[in-house]
Amino acid sequence: QEKSCRLSAALLGEASEISQEQLYELLKYAALGKCHNAAQPSWCHIYHQSHLAGVVVVVLHEMSQLHFYRFYLQFKHLRKVFQHRFTLTPSTNFPVSLYGEGANLKPQNIPQGLSSTSSECITKSSDLQCDPIIQRYGEKKQGLTSYTLTLEEQEKNDYPIEGSPGCKGYISTECDQQRTDSSPLFGLDCEMCLTAKGNEVTRVSLVDAQGQCLLNELVKPESTVVNYRTRFSGITKKMLLPVKTRLSDIQTRLKKMLPHDAVLVGHSLNSDLQALEMIHPSVIDTSLLFARSEGRRFKLKFLAKAVLGKEIQCEQKLGHDPTEDARAALELAQFFIEQGPTKVAELNLEMLLTAEKLAEVSQNKAALQPQGCGFQEQLNEPPPVPKPCFLDCLQVTGQKPLLLGRQGLDSSGLCQSNQSTSNKQILQRALEDVPLSKFSIIQFSLGPEYTASHLHAGLYEKVRSKLTDMLTIYAGPFEENFCMKSVKKEFERCGPIQSLTVVTETFQPYVCIQYEVLEAAQLAVESLNGAEVAGSCIKVQRPVSAAMLDCSVLIKELELDVENEGVIYVAGLKKSLTETDLQEEFSQLKDLETVFLPKDLQSGKHRNCCFLKFQKSQSAMDALEAINGWTLKGSELRSRNALAPGHLWRWIWQMNHSNGKQGKHIFYEKMEQLSDSEQDLRKKVKKLDHHIKKLYRSLQNNTLCVVLFPGVNSTHGSQSGLGLMGIKDDEGRSAC
Repeated sequence: QEKSCRLSAALLGEASEISQEQLYELLKYAALGKCHNAAQPSWCHIYHQSHLAGVVVVVLHEMSQLHFYRFYLQFKHLRKVFQHRFTLTPSTNFPVSLYGEGANLKPQNIPQGLSSTSSECITKSSDLQCDPIIQRYGEKKQGLTSYTLTLEEQEKNDYPIEGSPGCKGYISTECDQQRTDSSPLFGLDCEMCLTAKGNEVTRVSLVDAQGQCLLNELVKPESTVVNYRTRFSGITKKMLLPVKTRLSDIQTRLKKMLPHDAVLVGHSLNSDLQALEMIHPSVIDTSLLFARSEGRRFKLKFLAKAVLGKEIQCEQKLGHDPTEDARAALELAQFFIEQGPTKVAELNLEMLLTAEKLAEVSQNKAALQPQGCGFQEQLNEPPPVPKPCFLDCLQVTGQKPLLLGRQGLDSSGLCQSNQSTSNKQILQRALEDVPLSKFSIIQFSLGPEYTASHLHAGLYEKVRSKLTDMLTIYAGPFEENFCMKSVKKEFERCGPIQSLTVVTETFQPYVCIQYEVLEAAQLAVESLNGAEVAGSCIKVQRPVSAAMLDCSVLIKELELDVENEGVIYVAGLKKSLTETDLQEEFSQLKDLETVFLPKDLQSGKHRNCCFLKFQKSQSAMDALEAINGWTLKGSELRSRNALAPGHLWRWIWQMNHSNGKQGKHIFYEKMEQLSDSEQDLRKKVKKLDHHIKKLYRSLQNNTLCVVLFPGVNSTHGSQSGLGLMGIKDDEGRSAC
């Protein structure tokens, strides 16, 4: 029976802003699985990738997040089908960021002996016999027990062993050696500082086979610290001052956490176990697993990049992250076990390392090159090695990607590229050709007349203005001498307030309140209209304008948005509460999956509201009934269904605090032109949504579909992009 593919992603708050590199990471893994250095994306998870029927990327040329929310009601199909949505960082060169740098390179740009294509990086079978990995493990794929270190190998590589003279007083994990190929793997990494005693542990991280962090703890050394080694460990004196945890506490916890057949994975794991003063019989050491000749070893940072396609131990960070390192070592071991020695040997890691070193030398020399140096001298330098393009790797597997659109994105010959003159023609070609391709990029466009910078500026101002109106309410009338403090306190129970002013143009005073989130304004309208506040029975309403006439329709559609399924908004929280506090307080709610506590993006302080995401919609409905009127730490809570999808929090905050500065000088001059074209634009957007609906319905089940509004990044300004994604299931909507 065919397995169903699933996609999961926690896209809330900061985690919902995805870079072009992270998007590339997703597409590369979806297209290639764990071959050719592809790895599971860091920000989402594809289950049963090998069962994907194909990958289809729909690019809406020169459109941004702005277009989606300006024409939200017109994008009826997109907002009802795709479960996952994210803000996309705009790029100055979107095609390169989508394909990878190798896609636009000419053959003559590649250094002699090196190649940007994976096809030329694959070592011939006859050469594999000399590879240290093949010599050590053979060519056939084996289970994990074949890669655990023997007792002799542990002794040779300075692992702590039961009964050894240097291991007196060491604690055994008491895990027996009855391991099997299905034994659980755990990644382990420690950071150490230098003390009067020697190397002592200051931080310990343990991750399980799914990469979930089980332990990440600071440890106070027993002896006086001589050198914190902050550059590598990231540990400072200040960090360790409040720490009470000692080595014995960690030893006890590790013994309890590890099952009897646990296999520990780490990079030069002997150093970690020596520092932990612990003995464990079943280990996989990735510094030895990826064997090199003459006893040399690859660094973890290099292996993570070359094999997994991940950047770790970045120079911008202070010290190493032990959880990141433990997870990288674990994934390297899993890659080796799943792919087998031959696939690993074919990566030709020695050549990749040489290429990387050549590039570094080239960059360093270029940095030291004095100004005015002759052109001939520069020609002698080896040019930098480009990042391989995953479309190349598809070629190796016999799959030629398909590119359809008006714009000439592909100049490399890597794709079956077809230029069409209209969206209708592109759709017709897509319906015929997409079923024949494993990876397709389909590009639609509104046309050049709708991509001018002044139109973007006008759209921005319209969206910002409407959003401001939707966040604003008017309350009153109040008595002349009413207590403003009481009014603020009552309305703050609905959510965070950005501004509160008294309207004096009316016979009796009214109050204008602008909230920071849409849910707060709607909650105030629903719960306080007709209520008695500050001694007056008041009316609560939004501003009345032409743009707000469809507000109630928009609110209803936002509630029905597929991304808001199972998500509720809770207000009235004390600002001192953390996400951990809320997880504990709401733990009794059935099927609670995630708690998101928004922060002020300038001060970093928590707001007095949160969002709760549940695994099932019914559980969210039950939670709504339970929470309304619930008292938490002395505060009465109010809740309702979520309106703004998780990825919008940052964007709304930024727009809400921009005061209309972006594009304002262009907007007023061009408003008439925008008004004339907007009716036609709405029709085009509606038609575009229909084209995507037709294409989506034609896709096979288990097809990953990603719709991209790339955003705009030019001299005229920048607009964030938007991504929608999902795996089509039997019911024709995206599986989550």
